[in-house]
Amino acid sequence: MKHYLRAASLLFNQPLLVAPDMLDLGVRWANHAMNLNIINIGGSGAALMHDDSDYSERLERIEEQRRTTIARTGIEVIDVHGVLVSRGSHINACETMTSYEVLRQQLKQAVADPMVERVVLDIDSPGGAAVGAFELAADIRALARQKPITGIVNYMAYSGGYLIGSACSELVVSQTSGVGSIGVIASHMDRSKMEENMGVKVTTVFAGAHKNDLNPHEPLTEQSLKFLHELVHESYQMFVAAVADYRGLSAAQVIATEAGLYRGQSGIAAGLADRLSSPQDAVDDLSRAVAQSRASRQGGRIALRASALNIQARL
Repeated sequence: MKHYLRAASLLFNQPLLVAPDMLDLGVRWANHAMNLNIINIGGSGAALMHDDSDYSERLERIEEQRRTTIARTGIEVIDVHGVLVSRGSHINACETMTSYEVLRQQLKQAVADPMVERVVLDIDSPGGAAVGAFELAADIRALARQKPITGIVNYMAYSGGYLIGSACSELVVSQTSGVGSIGVIASHMDRSKMEENMGVKVTTVFAGAHKNDLNPHEPLTEQSLKFLHELVHESYQMFVAAVADYRGLSAAQVIATEAGLYRGQSGIAAGLADRLSSPQDAVDDLSRAVAQSRASRQGGRIALRASALNIQARL
């Protein structure tokens, strides 16, 4: 049951930068699981079991392929897929997720790698946790000053996924990919009626006026609602300010989106993205740009060596 308590703490009573349909899916899952009609969605078990030697060899092959691709193209593509969570330990094996801490490590590694000339974030995410999202976005913007980071919306970059994309050097959308959902949402699950029907009564003893806020075993109090409302609006103000800063928009322009979803050209018109291209074409364009830059540098080095030899010959 401990796993479900952890999952519930990530889902309820905190601000989420996530699309509403994703939150609804999570709420329906929680209702199902907490009724004890539980299916195996745990992060451990047979799905995570592997032979250590085979696993190590597979990781080595993947790393070798990655290095070969970087050497050939000068580009490292980093996946930002699925639900966004604060830490790697929150990741569930049965749902595609990306953690902020792992993403930060991958970005720092790519920016520090002299073989990598351009970094690409392949974004396909409905968003996720607000905790850690703003810190990561600030790090992306700082790293983008050292090396260009292109965000490519490969299906969707909503809410927290869009926050990450907005911090990139540029954000590319295709005709059918979506951006936006610049808003914050939170839910509280009142289980008191369900527990009453089950013949269960929970009595809570607490000290500190706010210790019992958002208790799932009783209806939401006015105090708890006020707290949750303030938490959501505080996160919303941070979200608006961050996007406005990263995208060069006014706060009023960002607020005017009303957390709407924008596809393709409409996202560009709203100032939420920079250019229109399919994901593969965008990567190919960047690869050609790197190849041209390399050729130019190589030509410059050859000319410099020729000039040095010419000067030496005259001495």
